[in-house]
Amino acid sequence: MIDRSSGTDTAGESRASQLARPTCSVVICAYTLDRWDDLSAAVDAVLGQSNPASELLVVIDHNDRLLSRAREQFLPRGEAVVVTPNTHPRGLSGARNTSLDIATGDVVVFLDDDATPRSTEWLASILGHYSDPSVYAVGGSAYPVWPTSRPPFLPTAVAGQPGELDWIVGCTYRGQPTTTSAVRNLMGANMSFRREPVVALGGFVSGIGRIGRIPLGCEETELCIRLRQTHPDAEIVFDPSIVVDHTVSADRTRPRYLLSRSYAEGVSKAAIARLIGSEDALSSERAYTAKILPRAVGREASAAARGNPVRAWGAMAVVASVGAAGFGYVRGRLSRIAAS
Repeated sequence: MIDRSSGTDTAGESRASQLARPTCSVVICAYTLDRWDDLSAAVDAVLGQSNPASELLVVIDHNDRLLSRAREQFLPRGEAVVVTPNTHPRGLSGARNTSLDIATGDVVVFLDDDATPRSTEWLASILGHYSDPSVYAVGGSAYPVWPTSRPPFLPTAVAGQPGELDWIVGCTYRGQPTTTSAVRNLMGANMSFRREPVVALGGFVSGIGRIGRIPLGCEETELCIRLRQTHPDAEIVFDPSIVVDHTVSADRTRPRYLLSRSYAEGVSKAAIARLIGSEDALSSERAYTAKILPRAVGREASAAARGNPVRAWGAMAVVASVGAAGFGYVRGRLSRIAAS
């Protein structure tokens, strides 16, 4: 049950809530020195939370120089800070699984190395949802921090609000719930899980997650679906008020990245469909493609026709993204058939 509104909280209830609140491990996975400033900001934000984490695990993905610098800079910050190399195959799935090997918290919270919690109550807000034993995962929003301004080919209905294609840069997009809701899956930049059920499932599947700059993904989608398949009564909760600011690098603001990321999404969804079935793998995408994206095309094309030609880029980008994702999905399925 998602509605967790309450009446006046007494001091006794507040103390009971604190006692019942689970312990947590916050995990930040990093692979490049190019994001050092962002990584440092993420570490600072986690250590500055009003409700401190039991431990902060910084997992370095097969980069010795970054590992050395991270140990030098972050280990003196306190005994709760752990800096460790990825002991699994290279890639985000392997780095996350390394954290699951060593995490001790009841809840494991994953924060991207280029994301910064907007509030010092970020962690407390996440953990508050776990007072409900039916909640197995909790995630929040990610808002883009553009290098200059929003690219004209990424449409949005209202300036400053999520656009339909913002998932391409790892951020909250138009079509996601605007109030706390049960969802199929969470976004990787700002998500958390009860540790024991995820460990029992074997963690994240290797081979479908991002490896360095290769824009594959969906490993968190696959894990969320598998979690629900094995625990049918589990709730996966999206709370849009739990916000992180997600830095968007300049290379991700170019049309070429839109095409490559959309194609990779299709390839990744084909991999998930092979693992857990196409019905679960594509349930959210069917509604998104059938309802949300056509409205975006119509809105942007109409605006262009009324004298704002730049908006035509948004309509063309939606069509191009759908085409690239569809091509990636078909190729991913055919590749599997050819290999079998």
